[in-house]
Amino acid sequence: MRYCINCCIHLLPNDLHRQCFRCRGPDHNNQKCPVCRGENKIPLYPDSKQMKWLAVLEVRTDHCESWNGLFCLRKGKLCSLMFGLIIMTLVMVSYILTGAKHGLLLIPSPFHYGAFASNPSLMDNESLSDMKDHYQPSKMNISYVKDYPSIKLIIDTITSKIEFITRQRPDLEELRKQEPHMFSVIPNKFLPNSKNPCWYEEYRGNTTTDPYATNSYALYSKRFRIIFDYLRKVFWNHLYHYKDKHYRLRCLPHFYIIGQPKCGTTDLYDRLRLHPDVRFSAIKEPHWWTRKRFGIIRLRDGFHDRYPVEDYLDLFDLAAHQIQSVLQSDAVKERGKRSNIIIGEASASTMWDNNAWIFFYDNSTEGEPPFLIQDFIHAFQPNAKLIIMLRDPVERLYSDYLYFASANKSAEDFHEKVAESLQLFEGCVLDFSLRACVYNNTLNNAMPVRLQVGLYVVYLLDWLTVFNKDQILVLRLEDHASNMRYTMHMVFQFLDLGPLSEKQEALITKSPASNTRRPEDRSLGPMLPTTKAILRDFYRPFNTKLAQVLFDDAFLWKRT
Repeated sequence: MRYCINCCIHLLPNDLHRQCFRCRGPDHNNQKCPVCRGENKIPLYPDSKQMKWLAVLEVRTDHCESWNGLFCLRKGKLCSLMFGLIIMTLVMVSYILTGAKHGLLLIPSPFHYGAFASNPSLMDNESLSDMKDHYQPSKMNISYVKDYPSIKLIIDTITSKIEFITRQRPDLEELRKQEPHMFSVIPNKFLPNSKNPCWYEEYRGNTTTDPYATNSYALYSKRFRIIFDYLRKVFWNHLYHYKDKHYRLRCLPHFYIIGQPKCGTTDLYDRLRLHPDVRFSAIKEPHWWTRKRFGIIRLRDGFHDRYPVEDYLDLFDLAAHQIQSVLQSDAVKERGKRSNIIIGEASASTMWDNNAWIFFYDNSTEGEPPFLIQDFIHAFQPNAKLIIMLRDPVERLYSDYLYFASANKSAEDFHEKVAESLQLFEGCVLDFSLRACVYNNTLNNAMPVRLQVGLYVVYLLDWLTVFNKDQILVLRLEDHASNMRYTMHMVFQFLDLGPLSEKQEALITKSPASNTRRPEDRSLGPMLPTTKAILRDFYRPFNTKLAQVLFDDAFLWKRT
């Protein structure tokens, strides 16, 4: 078929073609032209041959010769182009939506690893009140199944490198060299008539001196200032006067709730503080042993001035005031009875967070920390009691992700972060010991999710190198949620707390659950079955060892 170059349309019959404005010469006059003086339209008559799809049906004559290079495209051709683009866009949108829903996308996420069919968890990741909620597993993405062997190889490599080696406990003199000020403040003997490690310290200030003027907790946090304002008002009323000197009662906690985060420690704390004989620090989680004494407020913000031990002791002044009132009572003095009040502290980082060691202590040849938190706690409080609340590490990790992630949270994003973290952890264990990787600050900051926090047995074994097993109570969140009265009785017995009235017990055991999952996080639903299967494989050898150490198969978390 021949084409007219000027008109860019199919060739018309000659009589019509001669009337075409484009095919006229420069002498063409629009005013005299009978065609141009008409409707300014030229009807097109296709020949007997079949026209192409979306052929031009109508063409307007062009009156803008000076702009014919830019604006003289035929309207029909432009419409054809736009119509084609719309059709293509609709097809692509439909493809993406259906492909994402059914797992048929041709380009998978770079961190989508294989999917195993797994039973969904029967417990909500955070709420104690919804532990029995069920959900249906989402459909598996085909690309997950295809890529599963690669992530399985990573897990197999990590598993092959797992070796639980008992660490060497540092001696007391080494600890003194590292923290001389701490050892100069805390004595090695305490008052015999208190369950808590308490002692009297001479106060050299006067009535105009602010005893909390330099306390870092009060300086760096506005929400703690109300507490310290009250302490200032009552401070002088609780000083002990002896031989023209003033003494203040100082105390350390009798027990610590040391972990783990997102395992129900807040709920346990809230219930325990309802007991009439239990007092806690003025701040629920001081994080002094793990962070503040190193000057860490937020690790990403760098280091601040180190919080001295005196600032930490100030947090127990409210409890110390009550203990002193009991110690100074006539009944205690005459009969020699002990105060029944016990002090607790509930920083969920105490069990696992030793990230700061590399900045302050001499590095060891094996890349492992030469000193751990428990070494110092035991040096001052060899009789301290420790409570640990644990949870299925798979569910703990997802809850941790939902709580701390700031934006773009989704089950798919969580999956990708898990895959990336596993790759980083594998790279570490290929070159270093398991303990070195667990306490590796660089690795822990690089991993998008905190895989290491769920390696409970690694931390527990290190705590057992300095504390006896009967000084540590290990609980499961799943048991606490299903039978709260039973777990609270275990805690009361472990802490040697006296019996409660029915009313007091009901208040403690029937209170609403604390720190439950936020509604916006609940709407995201559970993690992908693929992610669950991957994490089950990763945590399995650690759970197995934990169950052996505790002689309890419930810590295998086979069914949660």
